[in-house]
Amino acid sequence: MFAGSRIVFSRTNVIVTRYHIWPLISNLPKVNFLLKAQSAISISCVHNLVSNKSIPLTKEPVSPVNRYVQRTHTCGELTLKNVGEEVKLSGWLEFQRMKKFITLRDSYGSTQLLIPEDRKDLIATIQNLSFESVLSTIGKVVPRPENQQNKKMKTGDIEVYVESLEVLNAASQNPPVFIREYSKAKESQQMKYRYLSLRYPELQKNLRMRSSLIMRMREFLIHECSFVDIETPTLFKSTPGGAQEFVVPTRQPGNFYSLVQSPQQFKQLLMVGGLDRYFQIARCYRDETVRHDRQPEFTQLDIEMSFVDRDGVMSLIENLLIYSWPEELGSIKMPFKLITYKDAMELYGTDKPDLRISYQIQDLTHMFDLPVLKETMKLEDEQKVYALVFPKKAKYLTKSIRDELSKIRSNYFATKLVQLKIESNSWKTQLDKLKLKSGIVTKDVSQYCKLQEGDAVLLAIGHRMDALKLLGKLRTEFTNILEAKGEQIRSSEAELVWITDFPLFTFEETLESSHHPFTQPHPEDMEYLTTDPLKVRGLHYDLVMNGSEIAGGSIRIHDANLQKQILGMLNIDETKLSHMLEALTYGAPPHGGIAIGLDRFICVLCNEKSIKNVIAFPKTMEGRDLMSGAPDIISDELKILYHIQTVDK
Repeated sequence: MFAGSRIVFSRTNVIVTRYHIWPLISNLPKVNFLLKAQSAISISCVHNLVSNKSIPLTKEPVSPVNRYVQRTHTCGELTLKNVGEEVKLSGWLEFQRMKKFITLRDSYGSTQLLIPEDRKDLIATIQNLSFESVLSTIGKVVPRPENQQNKKMKTGDIEVYVESLEVLNAASQNPPVFIREYSKAKESQQMKYRYLSLRYPELQKNLRMRSSLIMRMREFLIHECSFVDIETPTLFKSTPGGAQEFVVPTRQPGNFYSLVQSPQQFKQLLMVGGLDRYFQIARCYRDETVRHDRQPEFTQLDIEMSFVDRDGVMSLIENLLIYSWPEELGSIKMPFKLITYKDAMELYGTDKPDLRISYQIQDLTHMFDLPVLKETMKLEDEQKVYALVFPKKAKYLTKSIRDELSKIRSNYFATKLVQLKIESNSWKTQLDKLKLKSGIVTKDVSQYCKLQEGDAVLLAIGHRMDALKLLGKLRTEFTNILEAKGEQIRSSEAELVWITDFPLFTFEETLESSHHPFTQPHPEDMEYLTTDPLKVRGLHYDLVMNGSEIAGGSIRIHDANLQKQILGMLNIDETKLSHMLEALTYGAPPHGGIAIGLDRFICVLCNEKSIKNVIAFPKTMEGRDLMSGAPDIISDELKILYHIQTVDK
């Protein structure tokens, strides 16, 4: 009887498992209607079949967002094309004036309602109604009078002439957050009343973009690439070699779970298990200081593949992002740019360069008499001299900005900062004081850096990495200052770049892993592993977008003996990872993967300054939930149950 569709009738409702019905449905009590091919069923069809009311039929297909709910349209979609139609809208009272005009807002926009002057009953209903009350209205769409259109509203050419109005829920007077005054609500107030601030159009847009993006990512990985979506445990054991973990007490005295930092070990074990194309939208936890781009709990798209190399993983991610990239943001091209870690530091002073900023660091060390410079500047050890030129920006090096840049320099106390304004000849005198090499004049520095009248130059003198990092920080911060003053410095297009060939190890007081202890050493550097480990590169790769690291991954160690060697070099107790080491002995395939930090990625896509604006219920900088008061104290009964003792400070 039916072509590819199924309808289930019950005493109370109609369940439609597909939206399009083909032929005639007849001989049913109280139901006698014809559905033409490919016509959609609207929510108005889903009525109680026990009642004696006939089921109305909407002629035009209903938008998916209006199916199964008590409205015909959203408050953001009515235009002049809808003039003359009878519509039903539901939403929140955003504004009212003159006892006749109402602005009704929902998650999709706002629509102006017009109360007829002779409808005293409706006027009385709204007279003392507080903002954010929930309303439902039925009325006819009419054009606004000439010269009264609101071009700032998508629905600004029309209004709805109200026929009936129902108050579904009257809100309290003086709500703590006024949605129409987004910029006036302090962040702490927004966080405390997050369920209200979620009504802001900006947050609505961000969260809907997030949902759509993740859906497209799933679609690509499952349908286009045959990946398997697998959930891994959140409760695990505390393991070494990573960030600080949250611990979870148990009823077993002295035994604790930890919340996983990432599914890193599980996804490698899945490769051993033969599930060679894995992904999940993973919830992760790190007990670290909250920043504008980091929260204690976060979400990442986690991916792992067997029999893959670095280029294979990078190519997958490029195609994934192109496939899932929001249409409203234009398009991106592949392959993405690629820079080695060494070149990124030398040119941009950071391993997360914002390539929308065109300025690059220049090495001037060869132009200076370093022993004399060391004595003149009262520096220690071997020094390097680097320059960063901002063309035609000397006028912005005012005293206040110089002081601001000098404060940034204070974080790099071993590095000297010289700020030059290329104006008249005063800058040459300042540069000469740095003692150039014999026979080399200031003019050569000018030619080497291609200096012109009006340029601003920042010189950093100190240890190589400190001087580079200082200029890398100033490159970003001075650009922010310039753009705040109206200068257009960054290009408008998104810039994605791979950073590769990171050092496998770093050394502070002891040898540490740059990425994590499961990263495969670069095959070309294996000879240095025992003789000079700081020369060894890792098969680690980061994806950077507009100066933010949005993804990171590596090819993993799949040989148990090599893994033991690396753990030993890092002074990591291998007994804590015995399950991993044993698994590698049972035929672990070569494998690698990557994780995309979804919160940070979407934050960059939405051009937000903080990831809190793309997370439904984020934490504060102190890691607190102002809405619920978490973290909170627990009862003495729970402390006894979980063998917890607290110590008063």
